Amino acid sequence: MKATDVRKTLLEQLKIKGAKVNHFIDLVNDYISFWETKNALTEDIKKRGVMYVDVSSVGVKMQKNNPSVKELVMVNKQMLSILKELGINTDDVGREDDDEL
Repeated sequence: MKATDVRKTLLEQLKIKGAKVNHFIDLVNDYISFWETKNALTEDIKKRGVMYVDVSSVGVKMQKNNPSVKELVMVNKQMLSILKELGINTDDVGREDDDEL
């Protein structure tokens, strides 16, 4: 899934709700920024893992928590907050063209 697809879907939901106004469009843009950040954080966690080996200032190897894990939780929370502000949830997702099913 691409950011453009996610953005298009969210804007479609706003249109269905009659809420496609600048304030909400800006929130959709914020959501997409968080979506891209979430994907980058997820890739970092896949690459380095939840914990990774680092070298201290004195040259000793040590295990460290990957900060991307904590950041991912915060980003997801903010994304859900934006969806809530937009009034978009699984209970009321609509389609412009229900005939496409």
